Amino acid sequence: MNILLTNDDGFDAPGIRVLSQELQNHGHSVIIVAPLTQQSATSHSITLFKPIKIHKIEERIFAISGTPTDCMIMAEQKVPIGAIDLVISGINCGQNMGEDILYSGTVAAALEAMFLGFKAIAVSSAAYSDVKYHTAAKALCAMLDNGIHDILEQDEIFNINVPNVEPAEIKGIKITAVGHRRYDNFVREEIEVDGSRVYFFGGDLPIWEKRPNSDFLAVNAGYISISPIRPDFTNRSSFVHLENWSTSHYED
Repeated sequence: MNILLTNDDGFDAPGIRVLSQELQNHGHSVIIVAPLTQQSATSHSITLFKPIKIHKIEERIFAISGTPTDCMIMAEQKVPIGAIDLVISGINCGQNMGEDILYSGTVAAALEAMFLGFKAIAVSSAAYSDVKYHTAAKALCAMLDNGIHDILEQDEIFNINVPNVEPAEIKGIKITAVGHRRYDNFVREEIEVDGSRVYFFGGDLPIWEKRPNSDFLAVNAGYISISPIRPDFTNRSSFVHLENWSTSHYED
């Protein structure tokens, strides 16, 4: 297949390089269109008020001076990518589960690819240090060998999270729902030299609600989690009572 790789960790991040090599080892043709710099937690933002540059790093590696969403737009509009069978965003350093998919540039790039008409998968490794990218890369290539891309429906992506263990320690695959988490002590305070206070986001590990069949429970138990995501923001169950309210208060 002709596969376009992107991410939010940057074009030279170890996750995307390991995945690129593994895909090529499996006979796939790979082109990378990824951010020039670290873009984690940029969500689905696009660059509006400064110019975007395309840096040709190598023959099939392009770095974009913008967000992961910018990368997909530029790939579709300006980068000579040729025909693409699949877009893969990752391998991300750190899991993208629960509400974190809303902040994730990795997931956003896959969603933007989907909006642009590509089949797309996001893949993350559930660790921030000593990350075993080879485990996620080998697992994903095995899934591609078995045709996971062929069962992607229109207007959906697969969000895949892989435990940070050796390949032989993976217990299997679970199809999961997006979980729920909260953070305690998420805002860290520090004192500057001049005595002023500054704040940083990021602190304690998330506290996960143990919802049945969640992405967190699967990964925590040693399974690869695959969550099918379809971004439909309309709550159709509210139509009836909203229409009743509208009719009673605003009827001519």
